[in-house]
Amino acid sequence: MVDTLGMLLGVMVTAADVGDRAAARVLLEQVADAHHRLALVWADGGYTGSLVEYCLATLALVLAIVKRGDDMRGFVVLPKRWIVERLFAHLMRTRRLARDYERRTTSAEVMVYWSMTLLMTRRLARSRPQQA
Repeated sequence: MVDTLGMLLGVMVTAADVGDRAAARVLLEQVADAHHRLALVWADGGYTGSLVEYCLATLALVLAIVKRGDDMRGFVVLPKRWIVERLFAHLMRTRRLARDYERRTTSAEVMVYWSMTLLMTRRLARSRPQQA
C-alpha cells in the first residue's frame, strides 16, 4: 500500500493460497492504525464486494474502486493505478526482489522495506536547484 507520492505505507506478503481480499483486510487494518489521517483508499477492481463495506463500517475508510471502462480496448493507463505500477518498477530495480528467493513471507516483506528505504534515501539526498 502506497501514498499518492508512491511512498510505502505498508506491505504484506502472503502465501499463494491466501486471497487478495482477505489479505487486504489485515493490511488495511494495520495501515489505518499506523496512519490515522488516512481517509480514502484507491483499489483496482479485484477488491470490490464486501471489502468496500468493511472498510467504511469498521475502519472508517472510503475504498474507491478504480474501474476500467467498458469501451476501452488494449492497454490503457488507468487513473491512480500508475502509482502502484511505478512502485513495482522501483522494487524490481532491487535485484533480490526480481525473483522469489525468500523462503519466509516475513523476510520478503523486510526486503521490500529495505528496497523502499534505499529509494527514499536517494530522493532525500538528491540535490535541489538553488532558488534565486
